[in-house]
Amino acid sequence: MNLKRIVEQNDTPGGRAFDFVIQALIIVSIVTFSIETIPDLSPETKTALRIAEIVIVAIFTLEYFLRLYFAEKKVSYIFSFYGIIDVVAIIPFYISSGVDLRSLRVFRLLRLFRILKLVRYSRATRRFSRAFTIAKEEIVLFFTATMMMLFLASVGIYYFENEAQPDAFKSVFHSLWWAVTTLTTVGYGDMFPVTIGGKIFSFVILMLGLGIVAVPAGMMASALSKARSEEQDDE
Repeated sequence: MNLKRIVEQNDTPGGRAFDFVIQALIIVSIVTFSIETIPDLSPETKTALRIAEIVIVAIFTLEYFLRLYFAEKKVSYIFSFYGIIDVVAIIPFYISSGVDLRSLRVFRLLRLFRILKLVRYSRATRRFSRAFTIAKEEIVLFFTATMMMLFLASVGIYYFENEAQPDAFKSVFHSLWWAVTTLTTVGYGDMFPVTIGGKIFSFVILMLGLGIVAVPAGMMASALSKARSEEQDDE
């Protein structure tokens, strides 16, 4: 069977088997990477994980060079999304980089949509892209307004709480973390107001934070609905 067809296409039993094996290895790689983060692993387990990583990287390296060799436009493949992810995920193994990028291999699972020919998901992706295009002006405007609100919230809480809590609210930059957690309604509780003015100000910011969470969701829901209607009209 033609090796080029196996590597580049999935319309044959060999090509589909090749792609599914690669996808399975990606999952194994992600699992082994996660296991390595568990503390106090036995030396035998660490050795087994290391061997598994060596084997997986060797296969991924061979696959990368096969795809590069058979690519009609080699430069395009190298700088494509998948090409960059493929090479970034294996290079640290060879250069002993201090940054472990194996987790990026999860993006390679996106090829499953192509392998399984999930047309509906492809249409959903296009629909989401169209929705983002429809609402991009509103999203940019809202994002800008949110950044302004974050700054004003940081300044406001700094003036209310700096004198009472000089260690927690040392500056506007230190107060920015409080503004982020409050406006997003997360509220970790590591920084909180103790003055009356600070508490009232926090209440106002919390109310505004509810809008920050709800407004983008509403805009995207409306844009997705419009994109679906346009898609139906096109059909």
